[in-house]
Amino acid sequence: MNKLRVAVIGCGRISNVYREAFHELSDEIQVVGAADKVLERAEKFASEFPGCKPVETLEELLAEKPDVVHVMTPHFLHHDHVVASLRAGCHVLTEKPVAITTEDAADMIAEAKKSGRLFGVISQNRYLDGIQKAKELIRSGAFGKITGAWSSLNWHRPPSYYECDWKGSWAKEGGGVVIDQAIHSIDLVRYLVGQPVRRVIGHIDRRILTQIEVEDVADAMIQFEDGVVYSFYACNYYTHNAPIRVEVEGENGRMLLVGDTVTLTLNGKEEVIRPAVSSSGQFGYWGNCHQQQIQSFYHSVREGTPIDVTPEDATETLRVVLSIYQSSRENREIDPREV
Repeated sequence: MNKLRVAVIGCGRISNVYREAFHELSDEIQVVGAADKVLERAEKFASEFPGCKPVETLEELLAEKPDVVHVMTPHFLHHDHVVASLRAGCHVLTEKPVAITTEDAADMIAEAKKSGRLFGVISQNRYLDGIQKAKELIRSGAFGKITGAWSSLNWHRPPSYYECDWKGSWAKEGGGVVIDQAIHSIDLVRYLVGQPVRRVIGHIDRRILTQIEVEDVADAMIQFEDGVVYSFYACNYYTHNAPIRVEVEGENGRMLLVGDTVTLTLNGKEEVIRPAVSSSGQFGYWGNCHQQQIQSFYHSVREGTPIDVTPEDATETLRVVLSIYQSSRENREIDPREV
C-alpha cells in the first residue's frame, strides 16, 4: 500500500487527538507537514513524525504536496484554509463546524466539486459503537416511528479557556457553547432521527462568563419535518464536565447515550454498549473516535468511495446552530432553510 502524504494546519489542543490517531495509522500514512502560526507548536507536533516539516503558513505546508490536509484552525479560518487546500489539489478533512456561515460552507462545497477532491467534516461521535447500533435499528424500523429526542450538556469552561485571540468572539468563533461544544449533540440527534429540521425556537444568554461576547447557555425546541420534537439544553459554566446525555425515543424503545455509553431499550429488552476505550480519551475530549473517521476518510481517498460525513450534511447541523442564534436575536421561530 502506498502511504498517503498527510499534513495538518493548526497544532493547538485538538492536535493531540490527531497525533495519537496518526501513530495508530502509521502503516497507512506519512505525516509530511505541520503548520501553526506559533512555529514552536508546529515543531513539537512534527518532532514525533520523521520527515515531517514544521512551518508557519499554509502556503509552506502546501509546498510539501500532501494528499490530505487536516484543518484544525479557528472556526473563522476554516473557509480560507479548506478552499486553498482544495485548489492546491489536496483532499481535506476539517474539524467542526464546517464554517461559521452557510455562505462560506456553500462556497467550500462548490470548490470541492470544482476541484474533484474529497472534503469531509469531523463528527467523531457518530462512530461510537452504540450510536452505530442505534442508527442501524432506527433505519431498519425496529424502533418504530421516532417520537421525540432530548439532549443535555453541562460542562465547565473557565475564563482562562477564552484567553486567546479567537475564543469567545462572534466574528471568529461564531458563537459559544452551541457552536463549539453542543454542536456534537445536535449532530447526533440529526443523524439518528434522519429527517430535516423545519422549526427552531431558541434562546441564548451570557450569565456567568460575562467577559466573552458569546453565549454560555442555550436552550431550544427543534422540530423535525414529520413533527418530532427535540428538546435541547447546553451550558458551559457548570462545576465540571458532566457526562453528555442524549436520548432518542421511538414507539418500540429508546436510545440513551450517557458520556460514551449507549443503553438501547427495545421491546422491553435492554442492551448496554460501552466502547473499548473511554471517549473522554487521554486529553479530556468527548469523543475518542477521530481515528475511525480519519481512517474511513483515507479509505475513501484511496478507493474513490463516498465519505461518511459530507459537508452538505455538516451544513445542515450548522443551520440548526445558526437558527438557535437567529431565533434568540429576533425572538421568533426560524426555519433553518432561511439561514
